[in-house]
Amino acid sequence: MLFSWKGGIWLVDEDISRRTIAVSIKASKLTARGLAYVLGGIARKIAKHHRAKQTPHGRQTVRQLMGHGAATNSIEVEAPALFDRVARKWNVDYAFYQVAPDKHLLFFKAGQADAITACFSEYSKRLLKRTKSTKAPIREQLKEAAAELVRQPSRQKERAKEAVHEDR
Repeated sequence: MLFSWKGGIWLVDEDISRRTIAVSIKASKLTARGLAYVLGGIARKIAKHHRAKQTPHGRQTVRQLMGHGAATNSIEVEAPALFDRVARKWNVDYAFYQVAPDKHLLFFKAGQADAITACFSEYSKRLLKRTKSTKAPIREQLKEAAAELVRQPSRQKERAKEAVHEDR
């Protein structure tokens, strides 16, 4: 703690003064039970404030999202990694639930529907752009090239035959 002496008054650091709780009890006779009751109320208020600060934001599990106590909606999403990048930009709370190996449900708070709509429109634009510009995977390209080579006649045999015909 940082204290400073100024004009006969101890000044406490600003951080400490912000954390100070002022409690006033109006009682003609203060008993231990009454004091315990007041302190219990203060503890509940502090715990509630602490829980509010600890609420996760952004990507989280479905259980954590449901634990917020808000209504939720869901949408089916193809590429969760791409949606993650966009959602971080829009600061929305969401969770993924895998239905099948290639299907994911996106859960989000109903109160954030406007932000999710904007986020989802940007996500769909990126998804369309990605599908247009992507090439086939390299293994598929190699398979196609091998199949093409099999279909084409070999040039070495033709050249050898032509050489034999020219000698005669």
